[in-house]
Amino acid sequence: MFEQLQTRLGTVFTRLRGRGTLSAEDVDVALREIRLALLEADVNVKVARDFIARVREAAVGQEIWKSLNPGHQVVQIVHSELTRLLGEAHRGLVAAPKPPTVILLVGLHGTGKTTTAGKLALHLKKQGRHPLLAAADLSRPAAVRQLEIVGQRAGVPVVSPEGGEDAVALARRALARCRELPGDTLVVDSAGRLHIDEELVAELARVREAISPHYTLLVLDAMAGQDAVRMAEGFHRAVPLDGLILTKLDGDARGGAALSIVATLGRPILFIGTGERLEALEPFHPDRIASRILGMGDVLTLIERAQEQVTAEQAKELERKLRRAEFTLEDFTQQLRQVRAMGPLDQVLAMIPGVGSRVRGMDVDERQLGRIEAMINSMTPQERRHPEIIDGSRRRRIARGSGTSVQDVNRLLRQFQEARRMLRHIETLGRRKGKFPMPFQQP
Repeated sequence: MFEQLQTRLGTVFTRLRGRGTLSAEDVDVALREIRLALLEADVNVKVARDFIARVREAAVGQEIWKSLNPGHQVVQIVHSELTRLLGEAHRGLVAAPKPPTVILLVGLHGTGKTTTAGKLALHLKKQGRHPLLAAADLSRPAAVRQLEIVGQRAGVPVVSPEGGEDAVALARRALARCRELPGDTLVVDSAGRLHIDEELVAELARVREAISPHYTLLVLDAMAGQDAVRMAEGFHRAVPLDGLILTKLDGDARGGAALSIVATLGRPILFIGTGERLEALEPFHPDRIASRILGMGDVLTLIERAQEQVTAEQAKELERKLRRAEFTLEDFTQQLRQVRAMGPLDQVLAMIPGVGSRVRGMDVDERQLGRIEAMINSMTPQERRHPEIIDGSRRRRIARGSGTSVQDVNRLLRQFQEARRMLRHIETLGRRKGKFPMPFQQP
């Protein structure tokens, strides 16, 4: 998502940064190009016009053409206004003073509402909360079964319909069950339709009245573009919304929904879905998304993902092994799995400042990581700890066992040996200077 917008804005800013001075006319030309880029990204016309007006006003107020780095100042102003457009600050789900906190998810069919319910429950569970899922979408065939499967994968209990009860009765029973159990959060997956109709609105109103949710969140497909904005406005008129969850931001959506919906609806985006995995739900941080759009990366989200995969004890143990050059292929496999668990590799690389623009459009073959792991798994424990003993016959066996070639095995071992030599060199320099310069080292 945002790739087309990133490319267009990147071209504009590169041209601005390349000039020592800027005139008011130069800024006007750049702003026209930015406005065109926003419109091509399916941003609402009024939103785009107001955005450009605020950027122009800020540029005039700061007299950027008199500054030493006018191009950089334009980027800073655009970043600030993008952050404001996206909602300024992160909004989280605050626990109710008296548990349980009740969250009602609403939306149309095809937006990923049921899967999002499971993702949200898993996210809350990781925060130490005890969520319960309620399968109140009784209009779509297999929706109940889908939520049961998702709940099982997330390790979260699911309340399913019994004895032909309707959505209102089920929601009431789920709320009572949540109060009985050591549960503190109830996530209700409500009914959806192909479009907003009177029957859907009436059912949602009855469910909402029965459980009095603390949060009513609309699940929207980011791929819908301006249709997403119209759907949000329709739901908000029918059932007052407290926030939104945008799904499928890992797809080919141009980004117009994310950039338009907060301004047009006046409600914050709380979460974004970035993939099919249950873990692929992120809290929405306007400033970080603005940085991604402008190609600045997203280091904070990258760090948070890494912290979810690597504990402090694991980091210290890795530091110890790197200090002593004891890093083995077993350690490398563990690191590989942790990187893959952080999400699709192209997403991870795009969060590194300066790297995102280089990998954009490239075909990042994650299957190569799988082949590397398969080769290491085909080795014996002794071979993983002491790869120097792997001779020709062992290499042929490893290649057969992993479905790769001997050349692939040779390449892996050669690259690993080069990495170990580099680590030994770093460790030697550290001893000479009396200090080991590792990024894991605590001050």
